[in-house]
Amino acid sequence: MTVLAATTTVVPTASTQQAVGYPSLFLLVLIGALVPVVPTGALVSSAAVVAFHRTAPFSLALVFVTASTAAFLGDVTLYWLGRRGMGSKNGSRWLEAIRSRAPEERLAQAQEKLAAHGVAVLVLSRLVPAGRLPVMLACLVAEWPMRRFARGNLPACLAWAVTYQLIGILGGSLFDEPWEGVVAAIALTLVISVAPSVWKRVRSAR
Repeated sequence: MTVLAATTTVVPTASTQQAVGYPSLFLLVLIGALVPVVPTGALVSSAAVVAFHRTAPFSLALVFVTASTAAFLGDVTLYWLGRRGMGSKNGSRWLEAIRSRAPEERLAQAQEKLAAHGVAVLVLSRLVPAGRLPVMLACLVAEWPMRRFARGNLPACLAWAVTYQLIGILGGSLFDEPWEGVVAAIALTLVISVAPSVWKRVRSAR
């Protein structure tokens, strides 16, 4: 009787956590794509750690689908808002937000690479820290239609979700406790995000 009672209490708790967790992940990644201040990579890695310790691979598949779908919808929405801003006389606050996070030097580099390599640059832009918005702005300046951007952005979001999910799986596999894996995944994500800027400063100093 005790075992059955414990089982009936544990299952609803796990179901409740999943019912709250996946919509929350979707919403936060979607917001992070529109307003790039939310550390979406760390969120996906943390969710992957929890899924790894739960009922992998089913939970991991749900994390992947949730994160990639939210990222894609967020990117497409932001691009659509940017196109509206490019077409209006006074622009839009969304377009200004993209411009503010895409310095002229980064934009010029993105435009050169986009002209030379096309969609491949868009795919890689989501894997490079702070590379998404300069490439998105370059696509806006080049007047890419929405359909072309969406076709290139889909594999970009899939690759992004897989990459940060693998970071979470790595962190989860190193520790027995989920919270330890979450800390490790977040730390690794932060290292990856700051490594390019640190390396650039070191090269400039030399």
